[in-house]
Amino acid sequence: MTTILFTNAKVFTGNNTTFETMDFMADTESGRFVRQETAIAEQTIDLKGKYVMPGLINAHTHIMLDPFFKIGGLSSVSTAETGAVVNTYIAAHNLNKLLKHGVTYLRDVGSSDNIDLQLSKLEKENKITAPGIIGSGPALVMTGGHGVELGWESDGVDEIRKNARTNIKNGARNIKVMATGGVSMDGETPDDVQLSVEEMRAAVDEAHHKGYTACAHAQGTEGIKNAIRAGVDSIEHGIYLDDEAMQMMLDTNTYLVPTLMAPWAISQHLDELPDFMVKKSLAVQEAHIESIGRAAKAGIPIAMGTDAGTAYNDFENGSAQELELLVNAGLTPLQALQSASVRAAELLKINDFAGSIESGKLADFIVIEENPLEDITAVQGDKVVYKKGRKVE
Repeated sequence: MTTILFTNAKVFTGNNTTFETMDFMADTESGRFVRQETAIAEQTIDLKGKYVMPGLINAHTHIMLDPFFKIGGLSSVSTAETGAVVNTYIAAHNLNKLLKHGVTYLRDVGSSDNIDLQLSKLEKENKITAPGIIGSGPALVMTGGHGVELGWESDGVDEIRKNARTNIKNGARNIKVMATGGVSMDGETPDDVQLSVEEMRAAVDEAHHKGYTACAHAQGTEGIKNAIRAGVDSIEHGIYLDDEAMQMMLDTNTYLVPTLMAPWAISQHLDELPDFMVKKSLAVQEAHIESIGRAAKAGIPIAMGTDAGTAYNDFENGSAQELELLVNAGLTPLQALQSASVRAAELLKINDFAGSIESGKLADFIVIEENPLEDITAVQGDKVVYKKGRKVE
């Protein structure tokens, strides 16, 4: 066991509103922060006035996707062509990228072959060094629906319920449902209503029965409302939020995971992607940004997520870039930092052991050079990452 005392740090714990000068201590054996008065430091690291914040939590990833892989002109979906072995290699590579760039916990919301669930188990057993993972297994989609490449085609309440139960049996701690169409598939739009309220409610009930969460890919207005009516814990994307949808979210404490990086990444590669994807992405981008800004102003809880793995949406600095996009959309820098720490931890139901810098929680944190409350892009700069009290090399 090595107990490390970190001194002379300016710390955003997740619970305070500014960076405060303080010392803190981590135990590398338990991987937790410990109280200074109850432990003896075996090593001291002087942080010399640098800024410390909780490790980033990314609530929307697809770790087994290669965002630069091209099959038939569609760069975001390739799993059927690559197969389970290659997909596992890609996922491990992506996890390494995420961790080195400050993401210490994540939720995966669509995987095949239970790759996310198996990697989650290995990380919990300390057999791999990676971000912690809340896995979902395959998303539940209607036959031919959005995300079918990373999903389980399910029609009707009974089939949805059976498949949700199977996912949970296999280790899922979140159930993902598809309420609407989307941008990345041809022949559908973000406004298309897909799974019904009753179908989604069956999945939500199974997740909540076990104390787990459920989230919905929901972009169009009616699909968003259907997902809220079904009782999901979070709306993913939330492109077309109207006043009624936002009030419903406030009334039910439904979280929003914006994933602004997904359309932004497409906009940087217009000449390299299919016309259908480009046209849909450009059509939704302004409304998406406006919806997120209005949601933040209304007080809807927001958790950071990037949709990493979709077209050109990478696993390196994307999480830090998402924070900049959130601020540009209307969040304050404090709201942005909270979205990637305490708010995300609350949504994922890991807030009893992660998401903030305090005694007893995982010693997951990053050290940066500048104050992100003054300039949110500071999180994109050079950083030192600690996972469970150990420096990530």
